[in-house]
Amino acid sequence: MTTARTTSSSSQGAAFGFIAFAAVMMILVGVFHAFMGFVAIVEDDFYIRASNYVLEVDASTWGWIHLVAGVIVVIAGFAIFSGKAWARGVGIALAAVSMLLNFAFIPYYPVWALLVIALDVCIIAALVGRGSDFPVRDDSSRGLL
Repeated sequence: MTTARTTSSSSQGAAFGFIAFAAVMMILVGVFHAFMGFVAIVEDDFYIRASNYVLEVDASTWGWIHLVAGVIVVIAGFAIFSGKAWARGVGIALAAVSMLLNFAFIPYYPVWALLVIALDVCIIAALVGRGSDFPVRDDSSRGLL
């Protein structure tokens, strides 16, 4: 009987570790987005625009897109710490959107965009891989979301 409890406890501990990792990485990716956006807004000539690229977007427009996306991703990262199933779903969706956003940003700053894409892959893997082992909090009795 003790073995079953230990296995369940270690499984939940590992799941919490992966969820906490994903939450921290989402906060970090959000800060990276905000940093990329702030740089593009303040110093418009920092990013070099690639010629003959499908998306012809000004660097300051990219800046605002990244800044808003960064704030949203940071908020979602903190929401994942709540242990809610909807927060994990939102985290997966925002990491996927972040991947697409950075894929479109590759011609402007390829190394940084690829780094953020790699972090997004790690976030999705952590949220999907062990998310079902993590106990979901039920605050319905308290009237909280």
